[in-house]
Amino acid sequence: MEHKAKSIRPFIGAENFELSRSFYRDMGFQESILTHDMSYFKTEGLGFYLQDAYVKDWVDNSMIFLEVEDVSRYRNELLALDLTSKYKRVKLTPIRNYPWGRECFMHDPSGILWHFGEFNK
Repeated sequence: MEHKAKSIRPFIGAENFELSRSFYRDMGFQESILTHDMSYFKTEGLGFYLQDAYVKDWVDNSMIFLEVEDVSRYRNELLALDLTSKYKRVKLTPIRNYPWGRECFMHDPSGILWHFGEFNK
C-alpha cells in the first residue's frame, strides 16, 4: 500500500480550552481557529487539533512525541518561556538519555504528556 501521506494530525482535548489555546500560542504554535470549539495549531508544517472536549481518561493517556534537532536547545527555549510559572499544571522535566537518543517531557495545562526528543545520529 502506498500512502502518499502529507501530514498526520492528532486530536487532543482540553480541560480549559481557552487556557490551552493560550498555552500553545505561547509555545510558538500558530493557531487557526476552525470552529468555536476547535483550533488547528502548527509549526513548520506539523500540527494538531485542539478540541474543547475533555474526557479525563482520554487526556490522561494522551502523549505526543515531537522530534527536534537539538533537545538541549529546545528545552532551554521552553525554560525561557517560563511556562511552568504562567500555567499552574505545566511541568517540564530534565533531559533523559536513552540508548536511542535523548528527550525531556512536559505536561500541558490539561495533562497531555509531550515528549520532546532527538534520535542518535
